[in-house]
Amino acid sequence: METFAELDLENFETEMDGHVGIVRLNKPPANAHNADMVFEFQKMVETIRFDDTVRCAVLSSTSDKFFSSGYDIQALQDESPEHIGYASQTSKESILKMRSTDTIFVSAIDGHCMGGGLEFALATDIRYAGDDDNYNMGVPEINLGLIPGEAGTQLLPRYVGISKALKMMLKDERLTPSEAQEAGIVDELVEPGTAEEEAIEFAKHVASLPNQAVGHIKVAVNEGMEMSLYDALAHERELQNQLFDTPGAKEGISAFLEKREPNFIEAELGEDAITSDDD
Repeated sequence: METFAELDLENFETEMDGHVGIVRLNKPPANAHNADMVFEFQKMVETIRFDDTVRCAVLSSTSDKFFSSGYDIQALQDESPEHIGYASQTSKESILKMRSTDTIFVSAIDGHCMGGGLEFALATDIRYAGDDDNYNMGVPEINLGLIPGEAGTQLLPRYVGISKALKMMLKDERLTPSEAQEAGIVDELVEPGTAEEEAIEFAKHVASLPNQAVGHIKVAVNEGMEMSLYDALAHERELQNQLFDTPGAKEGISAFLEKREPNFIEAELGEDAITSDDD
């Protein structure tokens, strides 16, 4: 399987910055999805899942106006319902893979983030957004006689609550970045035009942490929230027990006792994995 650094995608621009994998939606003019883009999105997620050198990933855009406008409306008209349905299902499956992959995904939003674009952003673990009232976030599919079809009906209520999500979907309610932060969609509101820079800075911090512990935290939260409390606590206990004999835990405990800064990247990947960006 090819590594993230070897990926050559038509609808995404990829870049490695130290141990951070940067993925920029790159389908002008508005990064609208079609089946080909969804297939590449799936390939990107699967590649990150199997590439140990990518310790955190950032999902951004090459456009200064759009994160993504959502699914391509022309494709909705041109393709058969079966084709669109399979594309939508593939997108859902990719989103589930993102949420179950033990790599943290961070989205950087500095432009309109609508429909499937917002659903992609909601699938990430942390969302940074530029504080610019000239763009909006929303799920306008009702205007097409449709529903949000890339996990939006399930993800949006988990962040904003059932009533707020229903209102957004039924009224085509579009939020500014500051309103999206207040609603619980955006985690970090930053200066306009700096969302990617800020997201990468955070991602580099995550990449410097013990990778298996980071992954287990994500899995414990995402999977545990779908379980009863009793089952979730048992799941947490099992994940914690798995960590005690890992290179990250050994390095963290040794560094604490030796009163020095831990170097988790070297401990987990070896000296050859260290780059100047990790210093």
